[in-house]
Amino acid sequence: MKALLLVLPLLTLSACSKQERSAEASPSETINTQTAAEFAAPADLPAGAYKLDRSHASLVFRVDHLGFSKYTARFRTFDAQLQLDPRNLAASSVVVSVDPKSLDLDGPPEGFLEALLGPEWLDAAQFPTLAYRSTKVEPIGPNAVRITGDLTLHGITHPVVLEATLNGGWVGHPFDPNARVGFSARGTFKRSDFGISTGLPPPGTKMGVSDEVEVIVETEFTGPAWKSAEALDTVARSL
Repeated sequence: MKALLLVLPLLTLSACSKQERSAEASPSETINTQTAAEFAAPADLPAGAYKLDRSHASLVFRVDHLGFSKYTARFRTFDAQLQLDPRNLAASSVVVSVDPKSLDLDGPPEGFLEALLGPEWLDAAQFPTLAYRSTKVEPIGPNAVRITGDLTLHGITHPVVLEATLNGGWVGHPFDPNARVGFSARGTFKRSDFGISTGLPPPGTKMGVSDEVEVIVETEFTGPAWKSAEALDTVARSL
Protein backbone atom coordinates (compact mmCIF):
# COMPACT_ATOMS: atom_id res chain seq x y z
CA MET A 1 0.00 0.00 0.00
CA LYS A 2 2.83 2.37 0.85
CA ALA A 3 4.40 1.62 -2.50
CA LEU A 4 1.14 2.46 -4.27
CA LEU A 5 0.88 5.77 -2.41
CA LEU A 6 4.38 6.63 -3.57
CA VAL A 7 3.70 5.68 -7.19
CA LEU A 8 0.41 7.59 -7.60
CA PRO A 9 1.96 11.07 -7.15
CA LEU A 10 4.68 10.16 -9.63
CA LEU A 11 2.09 9.10 -12.22
CA THR A 12 0.18 12.33 -11.64
CA LEU A 13 3.33 14.41 -12.14
CA SER A 14 4.16 12.47 -15.31
CA ALA A 15 0.69 13.09 -16.77
CA CYS A 16 0.92 16.82 -16.02
CA SER A 17 4.35 16.97 -17.60
CA LYS A 18 3.05 15.32 -20.78
CA GLN A 19 0.17 17.81 -21.00
CA GLU A 20 2.56 20.73 -20.63
CA ARG A 21 4.84 19.35 -23.34
CA SER A 22 1.90 18.82 -25.70
CA ALA A 23 1.13 22.52 -25.45
CA GLU A 24 4.59 23.21 -26.83
CA ALA A 25 5.86 22.40 -30.33
CA SER A 26 7.11 18.85 -30.62
CA PRO A 27 10.70 18.32 -31.86
CA SER A 28 9.35 17.19 -35.24
CA GLU A 29 7.10 20.24 -35.47
CA THR A 30 10.06 22.46 -34.64
CA ILE A 31 12.14 20.84 -37.36
CA ASN A 32 9.25 21.15 -39.85
CA THR A 33 8.97 24.85 -39.03
CA GLN A 34 12.70 25.36 -39.46
CA THR A 35 12.66 23.35 -42.67
CA ALA A 36 9.80 25.40 -44.10
CA ALA A 37 11.69 28.57 -43.22
CA GLU A 38 14.64 27.39 -45.28
CA PHE A 39 12.66 27.24 -48.53
CA ALA A 40 13.92 30.28 -50.35
CA ALA A 41 12.72 32.81 -52.83
CA PRO A 42 14.96 32.43 -55.89
CA ALA A 43 16.75 35.72 -55.19
CA ASP A 44 17.75 34.41 -51.75
CA LEU A 45 19.59 31.36 -53.07
CA PRO A 46 23.38 31.58 -52.83
CA ALA A 47 25.30 32.41 -55.98
CA GLY A 48 27.98 30.02 -57.16
CA ALA A 49 28.57 26.62 -58.73
CA TYR A 50 25.71 24.11 -58.76
CA LYS A 51 26.10 20.43 -59.59
CA LEU A 52 23.48 18.32 -61.34
CA ASP A 53 21.58 15.90 -59.12
CA ARG A 54 21.44 13.01 -61.59
CA SER A 55 18.78 11.14 -59.63
CA HIS A 56 16.39 14.07 -60.13
CA ALA A 57 17.06 14.95 -63.75
CA SER A 58 15.66 13.86 -67.10
CA LEU A 59 16.45 14.72 -70.72
CA VAL A 60 13.65 13.79 -73.11
CA PHE A 61 13.06 14.54 -76.78
CA ARG A 62 10.03 14.12 -79.04
CA VAL A 63 9.49 14.04 -82.80
CA ASP A 64 6.30 13.81 -84.84
CA HIS A 65 5.81 10.34 -86.34
CA LEU A 66 3.63 10.31 -89.48
CA GLY A 67 1.31 12.82 -87.83
CA PHE A 68 0.04 9.95 -85.64
CA SER A 69 1.99 10.49 -82.42
CA LYS A 70 4.88 12.24 -80.72
CA TYR A 71 7.60 9.61 -80.62
CA THR A 72 9.36 10.03 -77.28
CA ALA A 73 12.82 8.93 -76.18
CA ARG A 74 15.47 10.00 -73.68
CA PHE A 75 19.15 10.02 -72.87
CA ARG A 76 20.08 8.29 -69.63
CA THR A 77 23.63 9.62 -69.22
CA PHE A 78 24.26 13.35 -69.14
CA ASP A 79 25.82 15.94 -66.89
CA ALA A 80 25.52 19.68 -66.37
CA GLN A 81 27.38 22.42 -64.55
CA LEU A 82 25.43 25.49 -63.56
CA GLN A 83 26.86 28.84 -62.51
CA LEU A 84 23.91 30.54 -60.85
CA ASP A 85 23.58 34.17 -59.86
CA PRO A 86 19.98 34.40 -58.57
CA ARG A 87 20.06 38.17 -58.20
CA ASN A 88 21.45 38.65 -61.69
CA LEU A 89 20.22 35.74 -63.80
CA ALA A 90 21.76 37.24 -66.90
CA ALA A 91 25.17 36.49 -65.36
CA SER A 92 24.32 32.79 -64.99
CA SER A 93 25.49 30.04 -67.36
CA VAL A 94 25.15 26.33 -67.97
CA VAL A 95 27.22 23.68 -69.74
CA VAL A 96 25.75 20.28 -70.63
CA SER A 97 27.32 17.10 -71.99
CA VAL A 98 25.35 14.05 -73.19
CA ASP A 99 26.43 10.53 -74.07
CA PRO A 100 24.46 9.64 -77.25
CA LYS A 101 25.05 5.93 -76.63
CA SER A 102 22.80 6.24 -73.58
CA LEU A 103 19.79 6.68 -75.87
CA ASP A 104 16.80 4.88 -74.35
CA LEU A 105 13.75 3.85 -76.39
CA ASP A 106 10.39 2.37 -75.46
CA GLY A 107 9.98 -1.09 -77.01
CA PRO A 108 12.31 -0.60 -80.00
CA PRO A 109 12.04 -3.11 -82.86
CA GLU A 110 15.08 -5.28 -83.38
CA GLY A 111 17.97 -3.26 -84.77
CA PHE A 112 16.19 0.10 -84.37
CA LEU A 113 18.38 1.43 -81.55
CA GLU A 114 21.52 0.43 -83.45
CA ALA A 115 20.20 2.26 -86.53
CA LEU A 116 19.59 5.47 -84.56
CA LEU A 117 23.11 5.31 -83.15
CA GLY A 118 24.52 4.62 -86.62
CA PRO A 119 25.85 6.92 -89.37
CA GLU A 120 22.44 8.02 -90.74
CA TRP A 121 21.28 9.42 -87.42
CA LEU A 122 23.40 10.19 -84.35
CA ASP A 123 26.58 8.49 -85.57
CA ALA A 124 27.61 7.97 -81.97
CA ALA A 125 30.83 6.17 -82.90
CA GLN A 126 32.19 9.20 -84.73
CA PHE A 127 30.57 11.83 -82.49
CA PRO A 128 30.62 10.40 -78.95
CA THR A 129 29.41 13.55 -77.19
CA LEU A 130 26.50 15.95 -77.56
CA ALA A 131 27.14 19.31 -75.93
CA TYR A 132 25.24 22.48 -75.08
CA ARG A 133 26.91 25.64 -73.82
CA SER A 134 24.89 28.75 -72.99
CA THR A 135 25.96 32.03 -74.55
CA LYS A 136 23.21 34.30 -73.22
CA VAL A 137 20.64 34.21 -70.41
CA GLU A 138 17.72 36.67 -70.55
CA PRO A 139 15.16 37.09 -67.76
CA ILE A 140 11.71 37.12 -69.42
CA GLY A 141 9.36 36.98 -66.45
CA PRO A 142 9.05 36.01 -62.81
CA ASN A 143 11.53 33.15 -62.34
CA ALA A 144 11.66 32.60 -66.12
CA VAL A 145 14.62 32.94 -68.45
CA ARG A 146 15.40 32.46 -72.12
CA ILE A 147 18.69 30.62 -72.60
CA THR A 148 20.51 30.93 -75.90
CA GLY A 149 23.32 28.45 -76.39
CA ASP A 150 25.40 26.49 -78.86
CA LEU A 151 24.30 22.90 -79.42
CA THR A 152 26.89 20.57 -80.90
CA LEU A 153 25.21 17.53 -82.44
CA HIS A 154 26.45 15.17 -85.13
CA GLY A 155 29.66 17.21 -85.29
CA ILE A 156 27.82 20.43 -86.18
CA THR A 157 27.22 23.44 -83.92
CA HIS A 158 24.17 25.73 -84.13
CA PRO A 159 22.41 28.05 -81.68
CA VAL A 160 19.39 26.63 -79.85
CA VAL A 161 17.06 28.51 -77.51
CA LEU A 162 15.56 27.05 -74.34
CA GLU A 163 12.77 28.60 -72.29
CA ALA A 164 13.47 27.77 -68.64
CA THR A 165 11.56 28.21 -65.40
CA LEU A 166 13.26 28.37 -62.02
CA ASN A 167 10.78 26.31 -60.00
CA GLY A 168 12.23 27.08 -56.58
CA GLY A 169 14.73 25.80 -54.10
CA TRP A 170 16.08 26.09 -50.60
CA VAL A 171 19.19 27.51 -49.03
CA GLY A 172 19.67 24.55 -46.70
CA HIS A 173 17.95 21.75 -44.83
CA PRO A 174 18.64 19.89 -41.58
CA PHE A 175 19.50 16.75 -43.52
CA ASP A 176 21.02 18.40 -46.60
CA PRO A 177 22.95 21.59 -45.82
CA ASN A 178 23.62 22.44 -49.46
CA ALA A 179 21.43 24.80 -51.43
CA ARG A 180 19.14 23.15 -53.96
CA VAL A 181 17.34 24.53 -56.99
CA GLY A 182 15.04 23.04 -59.63
CA PHE A 183 14.48 23.99 -63.28
CA SER A 184 12.16 22.99 -66.11
CA ALA A 185 13.21 23.83 -69.68
CA ARG A 186 11.75 23.41 -73.15
CA GLY A 187 13.10 24.07 -76.63
CA THR A 188 13.04 22.99 -80.27
CA PHE A 189 15.51 22.70 -83.11
CA LYS A 190 15.63 21.30 -86.64
CA ARG A 191 17.66 18.14 -86.99
CA SER A 192 18.41 18.93 -90.62
CA ASP A 193 20.47 21.89 -89.36
CA PHE A 194 22.79 19.28 -87.87
CA GLY A 195 23.06 17.11 -90.98
CA ILE A 196 20.45 14.53 -89.88
CA SER A 197 17.90 14.37 -92.69
CA THR A 198 16.99 10.68 -92.89
CA GLY A 199 13.24 10.11 -92.99
CA LEU A 200 12.19 13.75 -93.40
CA PRO A 201 8.59 14.07 -94.66
CA PRO A 202 8.10 15.28 -98.24
CA PRO A 203 7.09 18.97 -98.33
CA GLY A 204 3.46 19.50 -97.37
CA THR A 205 3.09 16.10 -95.71
CA LYS A 206 3.77 14.40 -92.39
CA MET A 207 4.74 11.08 -93.94
CA GLY A 208 7.97 10.63 -92.08
CA VAL A 209 9.76 11.79 -88.96
CA SER A 210 9.52 15.52 -88.32
CA ASP A 211 12.46 17.83 -88.84
CA GLU A 212 11.55 19.62 -85.62
CA VAL A 213 12.80 18.02 -82.42
CA GLU A 214 11.25 19.04 -79.11
CA VAL A 215 13.52 18.95 -76.05
CA ILE A 216 12.11 18.60 -72.53
CA VAL A 217 14.39 18.99 -69.52
CA GLU A 218 13.67 18.55 -65.80
CA THR A 219 16.58 19.11 -63.43
CA GLU A 220 17.62 19.68 -59.85
CA PHE A 221 21.00 21.03 -58.82
CA THR A 222 22.84 21.16 -55.49
CA GLY A 223 24.91 24.21 -54.71
CA PRO A 224 26.96 25.91 -52.02
CA ALA A 225 26.50 24.92 -48.39
CA TRP A 226 24.18 27.12 -46.39
CA LYS A 227 25.98 29.67 -44.25
CA SER A 228 24.42 28.09 -41.14
CA ALA A 229 25.21 24.51 -42.13
CA GLU A 230 26.88 23.88 -38.77
CA ALA A 231 23.72 24.89 -36.93
CA LEU A 232 21.66 22.61 -39.13
CA ASP A 233 24.04 19.76 -38.46
CA THR A 234 23.67 20.34 -34.73
CA VAL A 235 19.88 20.23 -35.02
CA ALA A 236 19.99 17.05 -37.11
CA ARG A 237 22.30 15.28 -34.66
CA SER A 238 20.00 16.20 -31.77
CA LEU A 239 17.04 14.30 -33.25
